[in-house]
Amino acid sequence: MPTFVLAIDQGTTSTRAMLFRPDLSVAALAQTEIAQSYPAPGWVEHDPEGIWASVLTTVRAVLARAGAAAASVAALGITNQRETTLIWDRATGAPIHPALVWQDRRTAHACARLKAEGHEPLVTARTGLILDPYFSATKIAWLLDTVPGAQTRAERGELAFGTVDSWLLWRLTGGLHATDATNAARTALFDIHRGVWDDDLLSLFGIPRALLPEVRDCAGDFCTTRPDLFGAAIPIRGVAGDQQAATIGQACFTPGMVKATYGTGCFALLNTGAEPRASANRLLTTIAYQFAGRRTYALEGSIFVAGAAVQWLRDGLGLIRDAAESGPLAARADPAPGVYLVPAFVGLGAPHWEPDVRGALFGLVRDTGPEELARAALESVCYQTHDLLAAMRADWPGADTGTVLRTDGGMAASDWTMQRLADLLGLPVDRPVVRETTALGAAYLAGWSAGLYPDPADFACLWRLDRRFTPAMPEAERAGRLDGWHRAVRALRGMRAPLRSDEDILP
Repeated sequence: MPTFVLAIDQGTTSTRAMLFRPDLSVAALAQTEIAQSYPAPGWVEHDPEGIWASVLTTVRAVLARAGAAAASVAALGITNQRETTLIWDRATGAPIHPALVWQDRRTAHACARLKAEGHEPLVTARTGLILDPYFSATKIAWLLDTVPGAQTRAERGELAFGTVDSWLLWRLTGGLHATDATNAARTALFDIHRGVWDDDLLSLFGIPRALLPEVRDCAGDFCTTRPDLFGAAIPIRGVAGDQQAATIGQACFTPGMVKATYGTGCFALLNTGAEPRASANRLLTTIAYQFAGRRTYALEGSIFVAGAAVQWLRDGLGLIRDAAESGPLAARADPAPGVYLVPAFVGLGAPHWEPDVRGALFGLVRDTGPEELARAALESVCYQTHDLLAAMRADWPGADTGTVLRTDGGMAASDWTMQRLADLLGLPVDRPVVRETTALGAAYLAGWSAGLYPDPADFACLWRLDRRFTPAMPEAERAGRLDGWHRAVRALRGMRAPLRSDEDILP
């Protein structure tokens, strides 16, 4: 009898595959980095074929490491970088252009124009989102307008759009064109209240309905993989965007629970229950998960640069050789506050949403060195998280968002960063035993759908704490550091980076 559950976690900088046992312990893990392409300032692309190759490599590697045959896998769950946009030929499966990554800002002018024309209230009312290059709609419009013949071919039904989950489903199954509600909710084309693609929004962005995938629950039967890929057909039983999968993996099933995932970016989600809550503070209203046709909603704050700031220390400045060195280096910094990094390398996300600002360092003095830069990079993530939670409290004053924050992702491994996070939030920060909660959430969806794992309430009882970080910073120091951060952000927002004149491409 099949006993393993396989999770594919296709992220921004790498693809991971993990095998979970029936008790939800990890049997094996494999990881493959994927190439990043920056063809112009603010542009970020991935090779779709490279993404696909990384999935094949990691799945085959994890099966080999566990000594497991594909026939021993009861179910497969997929989780993915959200909003990243692909279009491919239905007949050949060939992509028509490199994937436009969620960080890509080439449609900033188009978004600004749509805002000026008064369209943002409609987008927000239907989708819970704002007009920003982050989301898929303007990326799709750019591709249809830029690639010769794409608009006409899309109208004839010859092309398919998908976020990365759809791309993988198509390739894994040999032609299934589907997505789940959490990924659909990130396109700015999906009515999150009715659970359907919205005709008014399709018209606004000039996108043919024939281009779009079928939308399904997060847990259910998504067909099987082609037998020739891994040696046997594997049932695909769960799909969710990475941040929603992490919310599930953190067992945040109760309204008021909040988690923050620290990967390339940072994403905080607050479960708001069966009713969507509109934000007055530039947060996003989104679908947390959909089971049996019933949607649970969340407020989300998105930070574009979190772990990417550590990558900048390593690859851009050469201050560290490995991400794990950043915490010890920051710990040796001059304890006095003063240096602030506002890491708006691709603009500022929530709650500011400033796509045309760029990063800056404030407070440099002659004695500023690698230690202070490392601390500024790590603290920038903590400060941004503080701003997200403050916005959540303002949007939902009755929610219990002031008790504890559950964290996961690569940066959660740093004790220094997690302690500084607790200090600057003034809240306990809980780190779970299983830190790969994104993959765990995808595996849980698949295993639950396949009958191997318990229902959500019982799964929540299995969540285990690794360590709680409690605030230790004096309140006066905390307030002073936060004031310095907010002054730096205000200064940065007073500056604007020039955008390319050819970015304003939208029907």
